[in-house]
Amino acid sequence: MTRPHRLSCLASALILLTVGLPRPGDAQSPDSTVLNRTGRVAHTLIDETSGIVRSRWQENVWWVHNDSGDAPRIFAIDSTGAVHVAPWHAGDYAAGADADGSSAPAWPGVQIGAAAHIDYEDIAVEDRTLYLGDIGNNGNARRDLGIYVIREPFRYDRRTRPVRHLPLRYPDQETFPAQQWHFDAEGLFVDDGTPYVLTKHREGQQIGGLEPGTKLYRLDTKQTHRVNTLTLVDRHDAIPPPTAAALSPSGDRLAVLCSGGVWLYPRPEENDQWLSSEPRRIRLSAERTQQAEAVTWDDPHTLRIANEQRNVWTLSLKTRARSNGRR
Repeated sequence: MTRPHRLSCLASALILLTVGLPRPGDAQSPDSTVLNRTGRVAHTLIDETSGIVRSRWQENVWWVHNDSGDAPRIFAIDSTGAVHVAPWHAGDYAAGADADGSSAPAWPGVQIGAAAHIDYEDIAVEDRTLYLGDIGNNGNARRDLGIYVIREPFRYDRRTRPVRHLPLRYPDQETFPAQQWHFDAEGLFVDDGTPYVLTKHREGQQIGGLEPGTKLYRLDTKQTHRVNTLTLVDRHDAIPPPTAAALSPSGDRLAVLCSGGVWLYPRPEENDQWLSSEPRRIRLSAERTQQAEAVTWDDPHTLRIANEQRNVWTLSLKTRARSNGRR
């Protein structure tokens, strides 16, 4: 292991070791942002939330999806985490935790026709279009990575179909599996119709061997009949492993959810090298947030975070004055 690599790992470890937050009531992070638990995704069929995005045109609607192993589908939930079920189907389907013991089938969500679900890892929105990233690649051996482009359905819809499926590959992956396991990804965002992917790195070709660092790739072509080669645009060697990303509605900030916190990057002045900007680093309690894998913007000052343990929080980005003990 090289000295710069050891320093990167040490920097990441220090971040992870200093993420404690007080538990009672509202949790306050070191830079005085506030994390509030707002609900729980109790619906039995949403058992491993891996992506979340707020609708831009439907009130009180957030779209979520499961991690690998589920059918190709998405679910509409409200601000408390409760799943939206069409009122005219209320007697036909069960929702929430009660669905387990109900004689009625559980609300199935919105089924995505002509699609596969290998490993959905993140979801993004622009206007009325959803981008669903089938980009999970734990073993760095997949040759079928891609992004589904979907017109956002109505929250009570039962089915939809992708407008396009965009197959993709990394320009710097030459073997399958790769020699360096730097080709998994859990972060996806879209800027002016262009998708971007943030990678998640593993050390020693071990799925559990996460290491600091990420690379940012841009999807310049949108071919559906052949594989699109991503373009590498930036990298950061010390950020903890990213688990989700979200571009603010105004496009001025990029939120990257990672192990132990959120890194907020301002928009670069001249290019799309987001990771070269100086981020605002918000540390969160890993003990409290556990396996947080989903982030979206509720408004310019609030992020919404969900984890695979079904919990949902809002993170206020408005800073509060710190008390220095003086009057």
